[in-house]
Parts: sequence; C-alpha cells; structure tokens
Amino acid sequence: MSFYTDVIARSPLFHTTGAVNDLALLEPVTRAAVQAIVAEAKAMRHELRVLETYRSCERQAVLFGRGASKLKTVGVHHYGCAADLGLYILGRYIGAAEPYRFLVDLCAKHGLISGIDWGEPAKRHTFIDAGHVQRTAVQDQPRLFAGSWFPDPLYSPSPTRVAKA
Repeated sequence: MSFYTDVIARSPLFHTTGAVNDLALLEPVTRAAVQAIVAEAKAMRHELRVLETYRSCERQAVLFGRGASKLKTVGVHHYGCAADLGLYILGRYIGAAEPYRFLVDLCAKHGLISGIDWGEPAKRHTFIDAGHVQRTAVQDQPRLFAGSWFPDPLYSPSPTRVAKA
C-alpha cells in the first residue's frame, strides 16, 4: 500500500472540483519539505502560502477546460507529491515568475523540484510554473501516473541530491 491508496483515495476530497490546500494530503516527506520551505522563506522575509496540495481528476479537467493547466489529466498533485505555493508581498499575491527564483535553491535544499527549472537548471524550459514544487523527477512521472511506483521515504528526485530520511 502507499500514501496514495491509504490516505488520498480514501479522502472525502478525492473527487472535489475545488482547490485543496490541506497539508495532510501531501505525502509525509513532501509535507515536511513544503513546511520547511515555507518556514525558511519566512525567515528570509518571503511570505509563502500553500495554495494547492492535492488535485482531483475532476478539478484537473476543470482547470484544463479553462486553459489554466496544460495537463489534460492529473499530474503529480493527484498523488500528494506536489504543492503550489503563492508568494505574497504586502498582502498581495505575486504571479510573475521572477520573484520566485529563491524557491529553486530552497527546493534543492529540501529535496524538491521547482517548477522554475524542473530539476534541470542547465536546460532552457518553455513551461515555467514558478510556485509549483514537487517531489517527483519529471522522468519518474510516467511510473507514478501508471500506478507502478510511488516514492519511498528515501527517494530523491535528483540523482545528485540525497533526500533526508
């Protein structure tokens, strides 16, 4: 069994079309990393808020239909391995990507991948999702989506990083 089958699939929010920001629906290593990033950002005087954690198939379809997502079917959020963070300055949400640059280093430090560089800093990316963080390497996503794999506590999305136990 996995966090997905034991917790997410049994959640009353499993089919919701609304945004879910419940940290309990992040698998434990991802949850701890997100909490550490938010706390460390605060110490750096950056206000980050968790905007979305789990995302249902139904919500993904709504977002895709609105053009708010490029993914037609669920992504890493559906498995509790991703969160969207919002940066706020003087109480106002910041949507531009550049102010989120500090997240790349915080993600690397805490074993996550930033939607700014997708764990590949040397590569030029055409899709930037500045506030998105995840604990699944892009190359491992197909296995996750197929249900043939789920990250264990020691998994690291980057071969050059070692996840904290």
